[in-house]
Amino acid sequence: MMFKAFLIKYGEIGIKGKNRYLFEDALMNQIRFSLKNVDGTFEVTKEQGRIYVEAKSEFEYDEVLEALKRVFGIVEICPMVQVESTDFEGISAAVLDYIDKTYKDKNFTFKVDARRADKKFPMNSMDINMEMGHRILEKFPEMKVDVHTPDVYFHIEIRNMVNIYSQKIPGPGGMPVGTNGKAMLLLSGGIDSPVAGYMIAKRGVKIDATYFHAPPYTSERAKQKVIDLAKQVAKYSGPINLHVVNFTDIQLYIYDKCPHDELTIIMRRYMMKIAEHFAKEGGSLGLITGESIGQVASQTMHSLACTNEVCTMPVFRPVIGFDKQEIIDIAEKIGTFETSILPFEDCCTIFVAKHPVTKPNINVIKRSEQNLEEKIDELMKIAIETTEVIECY
Repeated sequence: MMFKAFLIKYGEIGIKGKNRYLFEDALMNQIRFSLKNVDGTFEVTKEQGRIYVEAKSEFEYDEVLEALKRVFGIVEICPMVQVESTDFEGISAAVLDYIDKTYKDKNFTFKVDARRADKKFPMNSMDINMEMGHRILEKFPEMKVDVHTPDVYFHIEIRNMVNIYSQKIPGPGGMPVGTNGKAMLLLSGGIDSPVAGYMIAKRGVKIDATYFHAPPYTSERAKQKVIDLAKQVAKYSGPINLHVVNFTDIQLYIYDKCPHDELTIIMRRYMMKIAEHFAKEGGSLGLITGESIGQVASQTMHSLACTNEVCTMPVFRPVIGFDKQEIIDIAEKIGTFETSILPFEDCCTIFVAKHPVTKPNINVIKRSEQNLEEKIDELMKIAIETTEVIECY
């Protein structure tokens, strides 16, 4: 295989000033983590604003690309050839060989873009561009120069090594996971919450998750579905500690003691309380939900205000202004959609009132919750103590 190394380009990290090295190091750690599941040995290094991934053994090219495409903070992945030549003749031979092996069809326009970071090199960037362009045209007369809108840019970076590349494969962008704290995702088996977790992780936030299970009303297949979703999100976010809470007794108690049109709101409030408990216990700074305004009765502005009222930490809702198709588009892109639509119901889709309240009054809701005072604290304590934690990666 021609490519043994990849140049990793980042975006926002470049404007972090004196703290940039912290973000670079975090990005390098995430790259190493992502490559753990790929056959082969890789070295991840940095040099003067450049991050490199170099293969030290045989590897599967497509697998490496897929792994790198899941690392937040990467803007572009550039498969490249590195040579040690210190003279133009050696560099020229390497560039011509690169073009010949990379492009079978050479009927396209090009531009040479040289960067001379090593100022000891005798030719400046403009001279390299002109002479290399001349050599390329001599070797491949079917190619043509276009300095304004070329089909292909041939990049030549003269550093300690000479980097030669022309392909720029898009990465996911964002910030390296772990550079912006930690948050707790309320994860269901639906389409929205995995997307919400992905979007917050993309901003550099480490995530854990809480799932509310209601056996025997929800099956083991519903639980496995959520575990599979957590594992898929973890391909981008890194390992997720999934808290599986047995919510059956709390749901039945609310169902028995509270008005049925308020069931969803009250149930949701207790979910938020329990998720916040685990969030604080694990060092999270906020909660994440997949709620979108007006999508269902529990997601009207009035309902969201009622839900928020029980929380002492911020609640982040990254898909709050998205319509369903926009959320589905992201779910398909990150590989969670097909799992989310499997027909195994979670506890959010059972015990649903036929006519749920859409404009709940917080004072009315609190009065209804007084009916729960006899047993609710004990039921919450049991639910928390019997929670199963599964590491998903």
